[in-house]
Parts: sequence; structure tokens; C-alpha cells
Amino acid sequence: MNTVAFHSLGCKVNSYETDIMQQKFTENGFRVVPFTQKADVYVINTCTVTNIADRKSRQMLHRAKAMNPDAIVIATGCYVQTDTEGVLKDASVDIAIGNNEKSRIIEILQEYASKQKKTSSILDIMHTSEYESMMLTETAERTRAYIKIQDGCNQFCTYCLIPFARGPVRSRAKEEILEEIKALAIKGYNEFVLTGIHVSSYGVTRPGHLEENRLAELLEDINAMPEVHRIRLSSLEPRVMTEEFVQRISALKKLCPHFHLSLQSGCNETLKRMNRHYTCEEFLAGVSLLRKYFDDPAITTDVIVGFPGETDEEFDKSLKFAETVGFYEMHIFKYSKRKGTVAEKMPGQVSGVIKDARSDKMEALEHEMSVAFRKRHIGKSYSILFEEEKTIDGKKYYIGHTPEYIKVATASDADLSDKIETRTLTGFLTDDILLAE
Repeated sequence: MNTVAFHSLGCKVNSYETDIMQQKFTENGFRVVPFTQKADVYVINTCTVTNIADRKSRQMLHRAKAMNPDAIVIATGCYVQTDTEGVLKDASVDIAIGNNEKSRIIEILQEYASKQKKTSSILDIMHTSEYESMMLTETAERTRAYIKIQDGCNQFCTYCLIPFARGPVRSRAKEEILEEIKALAIKGYNEFVLTGIHVSSYGVTRPGHLEENRLAELLEDINAMPEVHRIRLSSLEPRVMTEEFVQRISALKKLCPHFHLSLQSGCNETLKRMNRHYTCEEFLAGVSLLRKYFDDPAITTDVIVGFPGETDEEFDKSLKFAETVGFYEMHIFKYSKRKGTVAEKMPGQVSGVIKDARSDKMEALEHEMSVAFRKRHIGKSYSILFEEEKTIDGKKYYIGHTPEYIKVATASDADLSDKIETRTLTGFLTDDILLAE
């Protein structure tokens, strides 16, 4: 065995963990090849956030075995954790590894090689209290590194299986996070995105209690590192936006003013059925605090339309609330039944036709708000982290992002990749890219 191929589905946490597993294989003499090529070992890091994610996970497992029937196919991740029985019955799978066991992948592979029979290592994730220690030394991206700071979720939203796939909240030691960031920064990574399953719970000591001060302390320590140029946060709970927390993070010059606050619905009745732990009023209060301490920050969110029981009136409330907030971007999802969740059996399931219509309305509003946000930033100068070269209408540009995560393009004969430079935004190059000169 000397070649290995990887395929990662789902979130940035999965991508981070796939990078870790890839790193472990290369440290043990394996050569990484594209997933579309024949390999001795295939590793599929699965997702279970929707029924479609489950199906895609199975498809990739079967595709791997079809590409090389003699290969060792390793299934790992959330789908493995939530449907262990189904995975173990799947003839395409040779090794099944649950969450919190990925760091042992080489050891488990060696065990399989010695026995030559189906092997599994799947913990009871619901009774796990230890954070699985991993240390990343390189990522697939060259400019931006995602740093996992916690795992697990204690929220139990009625539409979601992730707490059962990832277990309770566990936080990574701050010293280990800082060590990983410093090593990557020295290698030239310019931006660090703190990610996890429920980032707001970093440092949590008991269920239902957010530790915004522990998160603020971590951000302050990263901001103080001379090697670091930019810090970005992934999805946050609205309730973490207290006056003290927002005031503290507003003093951090390296923190990008781009905040993804997960909304899901702009209607309190719908939020209650979802078992979200805040109201629209609390959400708006958090946004107001961000706008009090930051100059026109980018506020992005997720919205579900067509949740069970959502009436026309409730949807209209959600639409109007989104307009009131004035988001930079919204990621809009049509509710789909997730087997094993409370919402699956709720009355008032919404038809596909209605969900499509509501999604179209929310998408139209999203586009309008996104254009308005970008327009407000034209004429202003920003530091831009350039990431890649791209040809648009026959002309070469370097594509990058402002701290607010506005995508911009600059025409340049010089190589700007991985560089941070100040440019003035002058207008729209395309519908979603601003020209920077």
C-alpha cells in the first residue's frame, strides 16, 4: 500500500479533520492522489446533516470500491456515527471510524491489515468528554487556514442530528490552538478562521451556558500574536453577542468585521418549534451591538423556509425580519425531513411547491440586500487578501476578499497571490465581484 485518496463531505470541521488524516498518511509514507484516480486506500469523511448528505456519503463509498475493488475503503465521520449499523453492513466499506477516533486512522488501518477483516472503531459519542487532540501543520489552501477550536453541540434543534453525530461540547486547550496557529503563520498563512460545530460554546462548562468570555480571551491572545495578520470567526449564536463580548472583540484590530449569526427563522413561533434558544428581539439586539461597535460590519446568516407548521403569516414575518436586519448574505435552505429528528414527525409539513415559492422570495431579498451592502463600500479603501488568479472576460485578475468578506478583483501584472494590499473599491466587475484599484 502506498497511495491514498480522500473525499470530504460537509462542513469546514470535516475539511480540517480530512487535512489532519491526510497529514498522518503522508507522515507514514503514503502518496496522496486525486479521488478520481486508482488508489490503494480511499478515505471518505462523511456527512449526515441531511438525508441527501447520507446518500452522497454512500455514493462516494460505493464509487471508491468501484474504482478499485481491491482497495481498502475507509468510512469515517458523521454518517458513520449516526448509522453505524448501515455502514457496517455496506459491502463497500472495509473500515468504519467514528468521530473522536480519526486521529487513530493509521493505527486502525494497520490493525485491519494484520487481520484482513472488516474493522470498526466507533465510540459512544454521547458519553464522550475528551476533545480529540489533533495538530495541523499544513492545509490544502495556501492563504487561509481553518482552525478547529471545539467539537460537539448541546443545542438539540428539532431539525438536526448533529448533536448525536458529534456528541456534547468539548473545547480544545487554548495553548494547543495558539501553538497550531503560530506554526501555520510562520509558514505563511495570512488568515485564520476559528471553526467548530458550535463555536459559541468554546470553553463551555455546563449545558446551556455560553462562555463568551473564554472565546473573547482566545481571540485576544490570537490578536496579540505578531505572526498573525487576520482572524475570522465562523458561525456564532446570537446570544453570545453581549455588550461586554462585543466591546472586547471590537478592540481587536486583526479581527475581521464579518459575523455569521445563525437565524434560521425570523418568526418567534417558528423558532420555538425549532428549539432555537433565542427570540427575534434577542437576535436583533445582538446585531445592533455589532453595529454599535463596528463600522458597517458584514452580517450573514442561515435561513430555513418551509419548516413544519410555517404558515404564510409566519413566513411573511420571517421575510420582513430579514429585511429589517439587512443582511449582507443569507444562505437559504428549504426544509427537508431528516430521519430521526423531532421535526420529521411534526404536523403541518409544507409542500414542495410552497417551499420553492418561499425560497424564491427569500433569495430575491437576499440579492437585493447583498447588492446594497456592496454598494455602500464602493469608494472606500480596504486591505485585501489576494488568493488566486482568475480570467474574467479575457482579462487576468487577482481575486481576494476584504475583511468584510467582499469578493474583489484587481488587474495586475505582478503576482499578488497570498499578499495583503490596500485597494480602493471602484464599482462592480460582475454581479458578485467588486473592482479594486
